[in-house]
Amino acid sequence: MIRKSIFLIGIIISIVLVFSCQFNKQEEQKEKYDSVMQRKLANYAKVKLSADLSLLPANEIKLLSQLIKVSKNIDDIYWQQAYGDKEKLLQEITDPDMKEYAMINYGPWDRLDGFTPFTDDFPPRPLGIGFYPKDINQEEFFELQNDGKYSAFSTLIRNANGSLEVLPYHQAYENNLNKAVENLKIASEMCDNEKFKTYLLQRGEDLLSDNFDKSDELWMQLKNRNLDFIAGPISNTEDNFLWTKYSYGSFILLKNTEWTKDVEKYSLLVPYLQKILPVADEYKAGTPSTSANIVIYDVLYTSGYCNAGNKLIGVNLPIGSSTSNESRKLHFKNVMQAKFNQILQPISSLVIEENQRKNVLFKSFFLNTIFYEICEGLGPKETINGNGSVKEALREHHSVINELKNDVLRMFFLGQLNEMREIPDVELMDNYVTYMADVFRSIRFGITDSQGVANMIRFNYFEEKEAFKYNPKSGTYKINFYKMKKAIESLSKLVIEIQGNGDYETANEIINSKGYINNELLQVLYRIQREKIPKDLVFDQGEKVIIPDL
Repeated sequence: MIRKSIFLIGIIISIVLVFSCQFNKQEEQKEKYDSVMQRKLANYAKVKLSADLSLLPANEIKLLSQLIKVSKNIDDIYWQQAYGDKEKLLQEITDPDMKEYAMINYGPWDRLDGFTPFTDDFPPRPLGIGFYPKDINQEEFFELQNDGKYSAFSTLIRNANGSLEVLPYHQAYENNLNKAVENLKIASEMCDNEKFKTYLLQRGEDLLSDNFDKSDELWMQLKNRNLDFIAGPISNTEDNFLWTKYSYGSFILLKNTEWTKDVEKYSLLVPYLQKILPVADEYKAGTPSTSANIVIYDVLYTSGYCNAGNKLIGVNLPIGSSTSNESRKLHFKNVMQAKFNQILQPISSLVIEENQRKNVLFKSFFLNTIFYEICEGLGPKETINGNGSVKEALREHHSVINELKNDVLRMFFLGQLNEMREIPDVELMDNYVTYMADVFRSIRFGITDSQGVANMIRFNYFEEKEAFKYNPKSGTYKINFYKMKKAIESLSKLVIEIQGNGDYETANEIINSKGYINNELLQVLYRIQREKIPKDLVFDQGEKVIIPDL
């Protein structure tokens, strides 16, 4: 009897130990799991999207609710494009932190980490995401006898027989589009402005036909509107299978008239800026546009592609109309201000020499960004030695060199305009130090794209020229004003001559020798990460945020 009791007690203890061990492992796994997701969420600073609506008439404030409804339907469409079944995914995720992170990323793939899955529970991101069946292959695609497959506004599905079938966007997303168009009609009825009313109605028609030329042309004519609205195709960068399909997104925007006027003054200087390029006259032969057509807005609401992961501080629209070669460069002041406050300033307090931190200013950050866009239209488009276009001559290096040109020329021109006293309230040193601090903000996203490589080329070039020096004791950088100015001038000259000469060999050499993150910089980036400084923003938005008294 005693032996039997001892045996039973032993079994009970064993069972308790097994369950206890399993429970502890689950708790440890949960703790590790939670801490990972919480660290990921900490990469995003939450900011409210709001602006001063006092210039808007009462009826336009009321129509905001209808535009938000349109945007929410565009958001549902983008979920289908970026992932698939949103509701099914969110039901499968039980952890609230992971669910929140999935909402930010529009799927289970981390946009700040090269679209890697959050955990091993999720498969790698398909190349064609929601635009194509997950199991599609190139051979099958090209064998399909339907030219609609190449359309920027079509999706491919498998029919009941398992064969590929092409669906135009207006059919694939018919339910959401019909709802969006109904809300656009209601919004148009609330408009006093006939041009805006016509645009909204035409946009609705174009969403149902996948042809946006008419509404794009109408939108380009709306130059003096305070309230603006964009809904539809924004970017084709997420289709990694064929690189053609456009992702949908939306913006509700409020024009910032004061800051737009300042930018218009600078953009009118584009022809003059072409003439003072720091190179021989033969490299200045191109004719730039007379204006950069830049408009400054505050964002009131955003959805779809425009709200996913890393938030846009600007966008060029329309995406490519056959009726016009014109486009408008939209820049978002309140988003830029939030990135400056939440990310750039904390970074500069960590990595910029203490006496120079006062030079990190939002006005300088804003101007540095805007002049990047102004420089897009400057520089040679054709080689001066008969090697064809710059793009053809530089081949795969064209994009990096063009980004580098925009990057360094903006600082050259800001220096020239500063000497002419054209930029009040900002010292050139402010632009230089802010420019330096912004390297650490942007390079945290890596060097997987052309802009990232261009950032590193100019960082390493400036370091060679002693435009700045790193202090290993304090872990900070100090800018040398005179040497920075000289380095900017010499790199500007080098880049334009690479373009004008179509010098593929020099482009290749500078990319290979300087387009990388060195160990010193890598350690600084680790230090920024340990301080839990956010990488980007997540928006707190909606009617109650835009109109608190609603």
